[in-house]
Amino acid sequence: MTYPTAHTTTITNPRLRLLNKLKTGEYPLMTFMALPSVRMAQIVALTGVDGIIIDCEHGHISDDAMHNAVAAISALGVSPIIRIRGPAHDIIKRALDTGAHGIMVPQVNTADEARQVVASAKFPPQGVRGQGSAFPAIGHGLTTPEYMVSANETILTMIQIETRAGVENVEDICRVHGVDMVFIGPNDLAQSLLGYVPARGDEPEFVAAVEKIIAAGRKYGKWVGRMVNDGARAKEARARYDTVAITGDTKAIQNWYMAEFEVARS
Repeated sequence: MTYPTAHTTTITNPRLRLLNKLKTGEYPLMTFMALPSVRMAQIVALTGVDGIIIDCEHGHISDDAMHNAVAAISALGVSPIIRIRGPAHDIIKRALDTGAHGIMVPQVNTADEARQVVASAKFPPQGVRGQGSAFPAIGHGLTTPEYMVSANETILTMIQIETRAGVENVEDICRVHGVDMVFIGPNDLAQSLLGYVPARGDEPEFVAAVEKIIAAGRKYGKWVGRMVNDGARAKEARARYDTVAITGDTKAIQNWYMAEFEVARS
């Protein structure tokens, strides 16, 4: 089935900051949020970031915290993205009913899994998502009828490639209509391919896997992103990626304190 997606939509909505910057090639910046706090969500949203990935896979984020973070982030003009804990239909529906501007799905290994994710993320006739919540439209700054018209082609569906199987099947995954982005999880990818983390970055198998993911994304017209550790690496990645996520709240706090304590004790 062919239909408009985030790549081809003609619908415009100034609230969708991450999508808008991707479509104009502006290299939007994201970060991860793992701490369950409305205030943390607001503080990070006010840094100039374009999208915040609320980490419901590895973070300390409950359903309640997920809803609160989406509301706080979207109200400040930043795009909330939810990294869900798995590709199950009910989890995808629950995440999107917060008003998130997109989902990131970890460890997708096959095209069939990708098709399932897309179907769960879209209302009929393109998918099987159910409607019944007043909340999702709020995060998009729309009425519910307006949201129902626009959601299927403006919500970002991001697929993480971070396993050996995912790399082997990445071309088939990227062929799936409705997958908007492939996102490299470098730590899980290194663990799957090399048996350790972090990768040095020069291991031939790791380098070849990254190249294959990027090439598949480009071949089939998907945006390509990855996680990086700092601003310098984000700047370097600009030549090859459409977006990056620069670490996250827990690391940022810890790294700042460690650096300042080292200075204080020197």
